[in-house]
Amino acid sequence: MSIITIIFIAFGLAIDAFAVSVTSGITIKNLRINNALKIAVFFGLFQAVMPVIGWLTGLSLRDFISGVDHWIAFGLLSLIGCKMIYESTKIGSSKKEINPLNVYVLLILSIATSIDALAIGVSFAFLQLSIATPVIVIGTVTFLLSFLGVFVGNRFGHFFENKIEIAGGLVLIGIGIKILVEHLV
Repeated sequence: MSIITIIFIAFGLAIDAFAVSVTSGITIKNLRINNALKIAVFFGLFQAVMPVIGWLTGLSLRDFISGVDHWIAFGLLSLIGCKMIYESTKIGSSKKEINPLNVYVLLILSIATSIDALAIGVSFAFLQLSIATPVIVIGTVTFLLSFLGVFVGNRFGHFFENKIEIAGGLVLIGIGIKILVEHLV
């Protein structure tokens, strides 16, 4: 697999983490570089680790994982996406904001946005590809886009706050549907 293909895969995988990072940047009132680094490290690390888990699992349990990975990805991404859209429709003070710097919230978001990377790892195992280069590229691209996304959301997100949250939710749902359709067709 060429490095260009791996970079395109990395950007495709990082889009949902970027959207969630933008939304996270909107909710952080006094943004510091440490906040953006924390979010970027979580997303980048999970996007790098999940293909390894998928690859290792794919080597040993190809039939079982390939039968359900698309449903797991679709379910988690759709659930988080719907929650983001629902939260964007709440009015003012009644809107309960999720703290994107909370470790548990970051874990859930990191897992939800990296399930598709797990599926990619499984496909790498099926293709008998080395996992080292894709993992480094995927993790790095996701880290950089997530770091940038927090600042974009914090700086410009207030102009389009609800629309960005809706867009982020739709991106997650769209990626879930894309994974599901690709596996069902």
